[in-house]
Amino acid sequence: MTADPAATRTTRSLEQRLGARVRARLPGPVGTFTLFVLKQGWAALFGGLMLAGILLTRAIWSPDWALARYDALVLYAVGLQVAFLTLRLETWAEARVIVLFHLTGTAMELFKVQAGSWAYPEAGLLKLMGVPLFSGFMYAAVGSYMARVIRIFDMRFTPYPPLWTTFALAAAIYVNFFAHHFLPDIRLALFAATVPMFGRTRVWYRIDRLHWMPLPLAALFSALALWLAENVGTNTGTWVYAGAGAVELVSFAKIGSWYLLLYVSFVTVTLVSRDALGGPRPTETPATSAPPPPARRRSPG
Repeated sequence: MTADPAATRTTRSLEQRLGARVRARLPGPVGTFTLFVLKQGWAALFGGLMLAGILLTRAIWSPDWALARYDALVLYAVGLQVAFLTLRLETWAEARVIVLFHLTGTAMELFKVQAGSWAYPEAGLLKLMGVPLFSGFMYAAVGSYMARVIRIFDMRFTPYPPLWTTFALAAAIYVNFFAHHFLPDIRLALFAATVPMFGRTRVWYRIDRLHWMPLPLAALFSALALWLAENVGTNTGTWVYAGAGAVELVSFAKIGSWYLLLYVSFVTVTLVSRDALGGPRPTETPATSAPPPPARRRSPG
């Protein structure tokens, strides 16, 4: 599966106009950093809007209202997904893969809530075994970010390990999130496995020119961002970890959990981003460069 060219053109055209305005108004390094932040925010739009919905409903919702806050968040998340597809902010191919995030994420939520790892304390009709259905959209937000950031930054991952090894590692990580409740926890071995497998892989990305970062370092930075976002959920009481107070920071150990889960997410997204894997180092030709002017036709002599 490959990206829909129409959706790619829509996103690319908007990003190019934004980039041109930033570069015209800000000097080199400041403009580059500003553009990087703006592009990251644009890639994380779904997740950012989900967090905004959590904060807003927490601030204004009353338990006396007919519609429960959790149910409102489900309807809000569905509306966001429809809007993203209608506005071509995500392609249908990406949306089909993001469904996998819903399924795998909801399965983990059902298990972890029953195991007592965390809980959703508020009432709601749209809940399954104590898990509100909007929780799947939080995992989908990670998938949306990954699919969009690869496209927006023109990313390439090279050299890339054999695909079967990446899927095997992702499967082992996912299974361990369940199995460690009954069997020895092998997450330290899984942490270690990410380094030889992806340590040589460079994430090439374009702001105004090409930059690169080791993939494990990119995963660590992303895990830290997700940990910060998770604190929004816990501090608003949307979900509560076992033994944690309402205003406590989420355990720093969760950064490690997110680091591993990001590999599962990334490998899932590669189902629709196969063109970004492997191959030669990308060229320095800017994505925003204008096409060369047409050659002047010679008059017959």
